[in-house]
Amino acid sequence: MVDPITVEVVRCCLEYTAEEMGIALRNAAYSPNIKERMDHSCAIFDAEGRLLAQAEHIPVHLGSMAWAIKKILEHLRSRGAELQPNDVIAVNDPFLAGTHLNDIIMIKPVFNEGNVVAYVANRAHHVDVGGMVPGSISAHAVEVHQEGIIIPPIKIVEDGVFKDDVLRMWLRNV
Repeated sequence: MVDPITVEVVRCCLEYTAEEMGIALRNAAYSPNIKERMDHSCAIFDAEGRLLAQAEHIPVHLGSMAWAIKKILEHLRSRGAELQPNDVIAVNDPFLAGTHLNDIIMIKPVFNEGNVVAYVANRAHHVDVGGMVPGSISAHAVEVHQEGIIIPPIKIVEDGVFKDDVLRMWLRNV
């Protein structure tokens, strides 16, 4: 049994880490949606995809991140995908990730002694994902494909290196 003081110290450290992830994301961002409006969320999950800590960012993300990460990890496992240290997965599929195409999730596994012990993730609103109107959100869209590119869970970074072919495909569609 872990004592309550240790539990509280670990909880605070995890929440602080998630908040720091958000600060790093904002500092690195070019988009005013992320940098100024702070339309993003950051969280830490255990090896099974269960939410451990989430920063207090955008409320709409707070309820959907825990569900989305778990579903994305189940999807990857069902297809035999194996993540390695320094891999990053990108996804915005609303049927899997739970919001709209402009909200793109990035997931990175955290390893210890060769085993995944956690995942860190962020969801950030991107200005345009290639929809039929600037900003990608149109009241005239009758199907999701009119709102922009749908990104299934895909490695955008493998072993710490951006996958140029994936990045080029993505950028050609937005």
